Amino acid sequence: MREQDLEREFPMLDDRISHDPRALRDAFGLFATGVTVVTMHDDAGRATGVTVNSFSSVSIEPALCLFSLGRDQISRRWLEDNRPFTVNVLRHEQDAVAWQFARPAQDKFADIRQDIGQNGVPYLADALCRFECGLWARYDGGDHEIVVGRITHFQSSEGDPMLFYRGKVARLGE
Repeated sequence: MREQDLEREFPMLDDRISHDPRALRDAFGLFATGVTVVTMHDDAGRATGVTVNSFSSVSIEPALCLFSLGRDQISRRWLEDNRPFTVNVLRHEQDAVAWQFARPAQDKFADIRQDIGQNGVPYLADALCRFECGLWARYDGGDHEIVVGRITHFQSSEGDPMLFYRGKVARLGE
């Protein structure tokens, strides 16, 4: 197919379409997501982490998952050099944990029960599930970077996940 034919067939490919960023954010907010904390080590080797709600499965074989981080987030830098990380899926009652890891702090793990995973990275001991990962790939995602992890170990337990919907923490309905 020629380029002119593609443009006629798929006009949405035109990247010059403008939009209201707030309206787009609100529209994205209509899709309920789980809430995770991605834990890792900072440049000084200290345990740290960041709250992420863009987590998704990618592949069963090989075992892959992904999340995205804003380009201006310092945590993005700490995933360079193939550093391992752990994605911790939060329980519905862990909203204080989600907010703690969402804000800048010297010690993100203050008063949080943790343990060390097989990949050497701290994980949240009370999380619903955890995926220990090594870096598989990184992709440009506009104002974010998409991080794909190869799952090397995982563990899950019973309970309900924390959800994020319309800019707020939500719970599963009956």
